[in-house]
Amino acid sequence: MIDNLKNCNEIIKDSIPQISRRIILSASVTLFVPSVAIAVDRVSQKSTITKHVKTSTKQTVKSKAPAIVGRARPHVPVIILDPGHGGKDPGAVGYSGTYEKHVAYATAVELSKQLMRTGKYRVKLTRNSDKFVPLDGRVDFAQSNKANLFISMHADALNNHSIRGASVYTLSNHASDAQSAALASVENNADRYGGANVHVASPAVQKILASLVKLETKKESVAMARNIVSSFHSRVSLLQNPKRYAAFVVLKSINIPSILVEMGFMSNRVDEEALKRAAYRSLIASSMCQAIDRYFAIGGSVTHLTG
Repeated sequence: MIDNLKNCNEIIKDSIPQISRRIILSASVTLFVPSVAIAVDRVSQKSTITKHVKTSTKQTVKSKAPAIVGRARPHVPVIILDPGHGGKDPGAVGYSGTYEKHVAYATAVELSKQLMRTGKYRVKLTRNSDKFVPLDGRVDFAQSNKANLFISMHADALNNHSIRGASVYTLSNHASDAQSAALASVENNADRYGGANVHVASPAVQKILASLVKLETKKESVAMARNIVSSFHSRVSLLQNPKRYAAFVVLKSINIPSILVEMGFMSNRVDEEALKRAAYRSLIASSMCQAIDRYFAIGGSVTHLTG
């Protein structure tokens, strides 16, 4: 009996440390788990707060008014190039059979390419093929496209075959000289190829030619003509007194600066041969391109009302 009691005491004595350790470990775990949970919860809360702050910042940035970083695009001038004649109207015919209509068109196309390469202009041609276009139709085309500049391109013929060289014309109801008057008469008669339905000089047109040319438009036309002549100097052969004027119907727009460029005369062998060469036509085009750049660099007719 006594031995049994001793054995029981020893078993209880040995068991107590094990039971204590288990209780302590269990208690520690119980205490640790809430701590971890609290720590995880705090991290989660911090992450949520950070995301909320970022989202709020983004929303704040988005809600701000956009900054003004530039201005509206500037107006791009519209230039209308008018290759003279076309279709059943060949224009002047040179010694070797060269047609004015082909020379005018080829030069206008080259000038259009050079102008477009600058990126400064919108360029349109009154005809894009060998077709007949009435004089009034050319003017209407410029009006409908709200042109800032109209340039008609020609290479006419004279009875005096020794005369050669380029010249530039602006509109006037009185010609600067007999030669200019004769050229205007020939050009204004081009609509005879259009048949009976084409009327060149209505009373309204005559009135425009006589008295309704706006002074501002006329001044700008003269300025453009002066620029062309200046660019041609030392590069392209010029007539004496190359800046001229006459009553050309194709220049009748009262609100679009308009000029007519005679690149030379098909009635002169030297001029005809020169105008047949692509290199010479390119030289004429580059000279005109420089003149147009200079014209618009100082304002030109960008603000012109073309209604």
